[in-house]
Amino acid sequence: MKINPVYHSCVILVKDIEKSKHFYKNVLGQKIINDFGRNVVFEGGLSIWQRDYALNLIFQEKTAEIAVGGNNFEIYFEIEGLDDLYDRLVNEKVEVIHSIMEHSWGQRGFRVRDPDGHIVEFSESMESVVRRLNMHGLSLEEVAKKSMMPMEFIEMALKKQ
Repeated sequence: MKINPVYHSCVILVKDIEKSKHFYKNVLGQKIINDFGRNVVFEGGLSIWQRDYALNLIFQEKTAEIAVGGNNFEIYFEIEGLDDLYDRLVNEKVEVIHSIMEHSWGQRGFRVRDPDGHIVEFSESMESVVRRLNMHGLSLEEVAKKSMMPMEFIEMALKKQ
């Protein structure tokens, strides 16, 4: 018997389930596994729940006392075609928090807001970062220093090319 919990998924509460379902399914291309009306489960572990339904289910008579929202949660996706996705989301008029930037560890990414204002990040995988840095002439040691990834990870990522 396992006594430690195993992470399964996360749920974000949304004001308009249909609008959010459209965003995640049609704009971001996420595959729906189950659609129960007031909650939707996507492949990969992301779920959206109708906010009023979820708050009532969780907090019952204390629902009115509960504040939701804020910039303290981020949904993170990795993608190979980062530039293409950025252009597509800009064309879809998705609210961009910041355009594509390269972080100090070499990873490129950008952030947007979903229809409820949740922060959604899209970045290249660290495997892609390692390959890109190496292709730009950095030695394995320089890639390790820049990316902060262990040498075993770097060697594994370069073998996958």
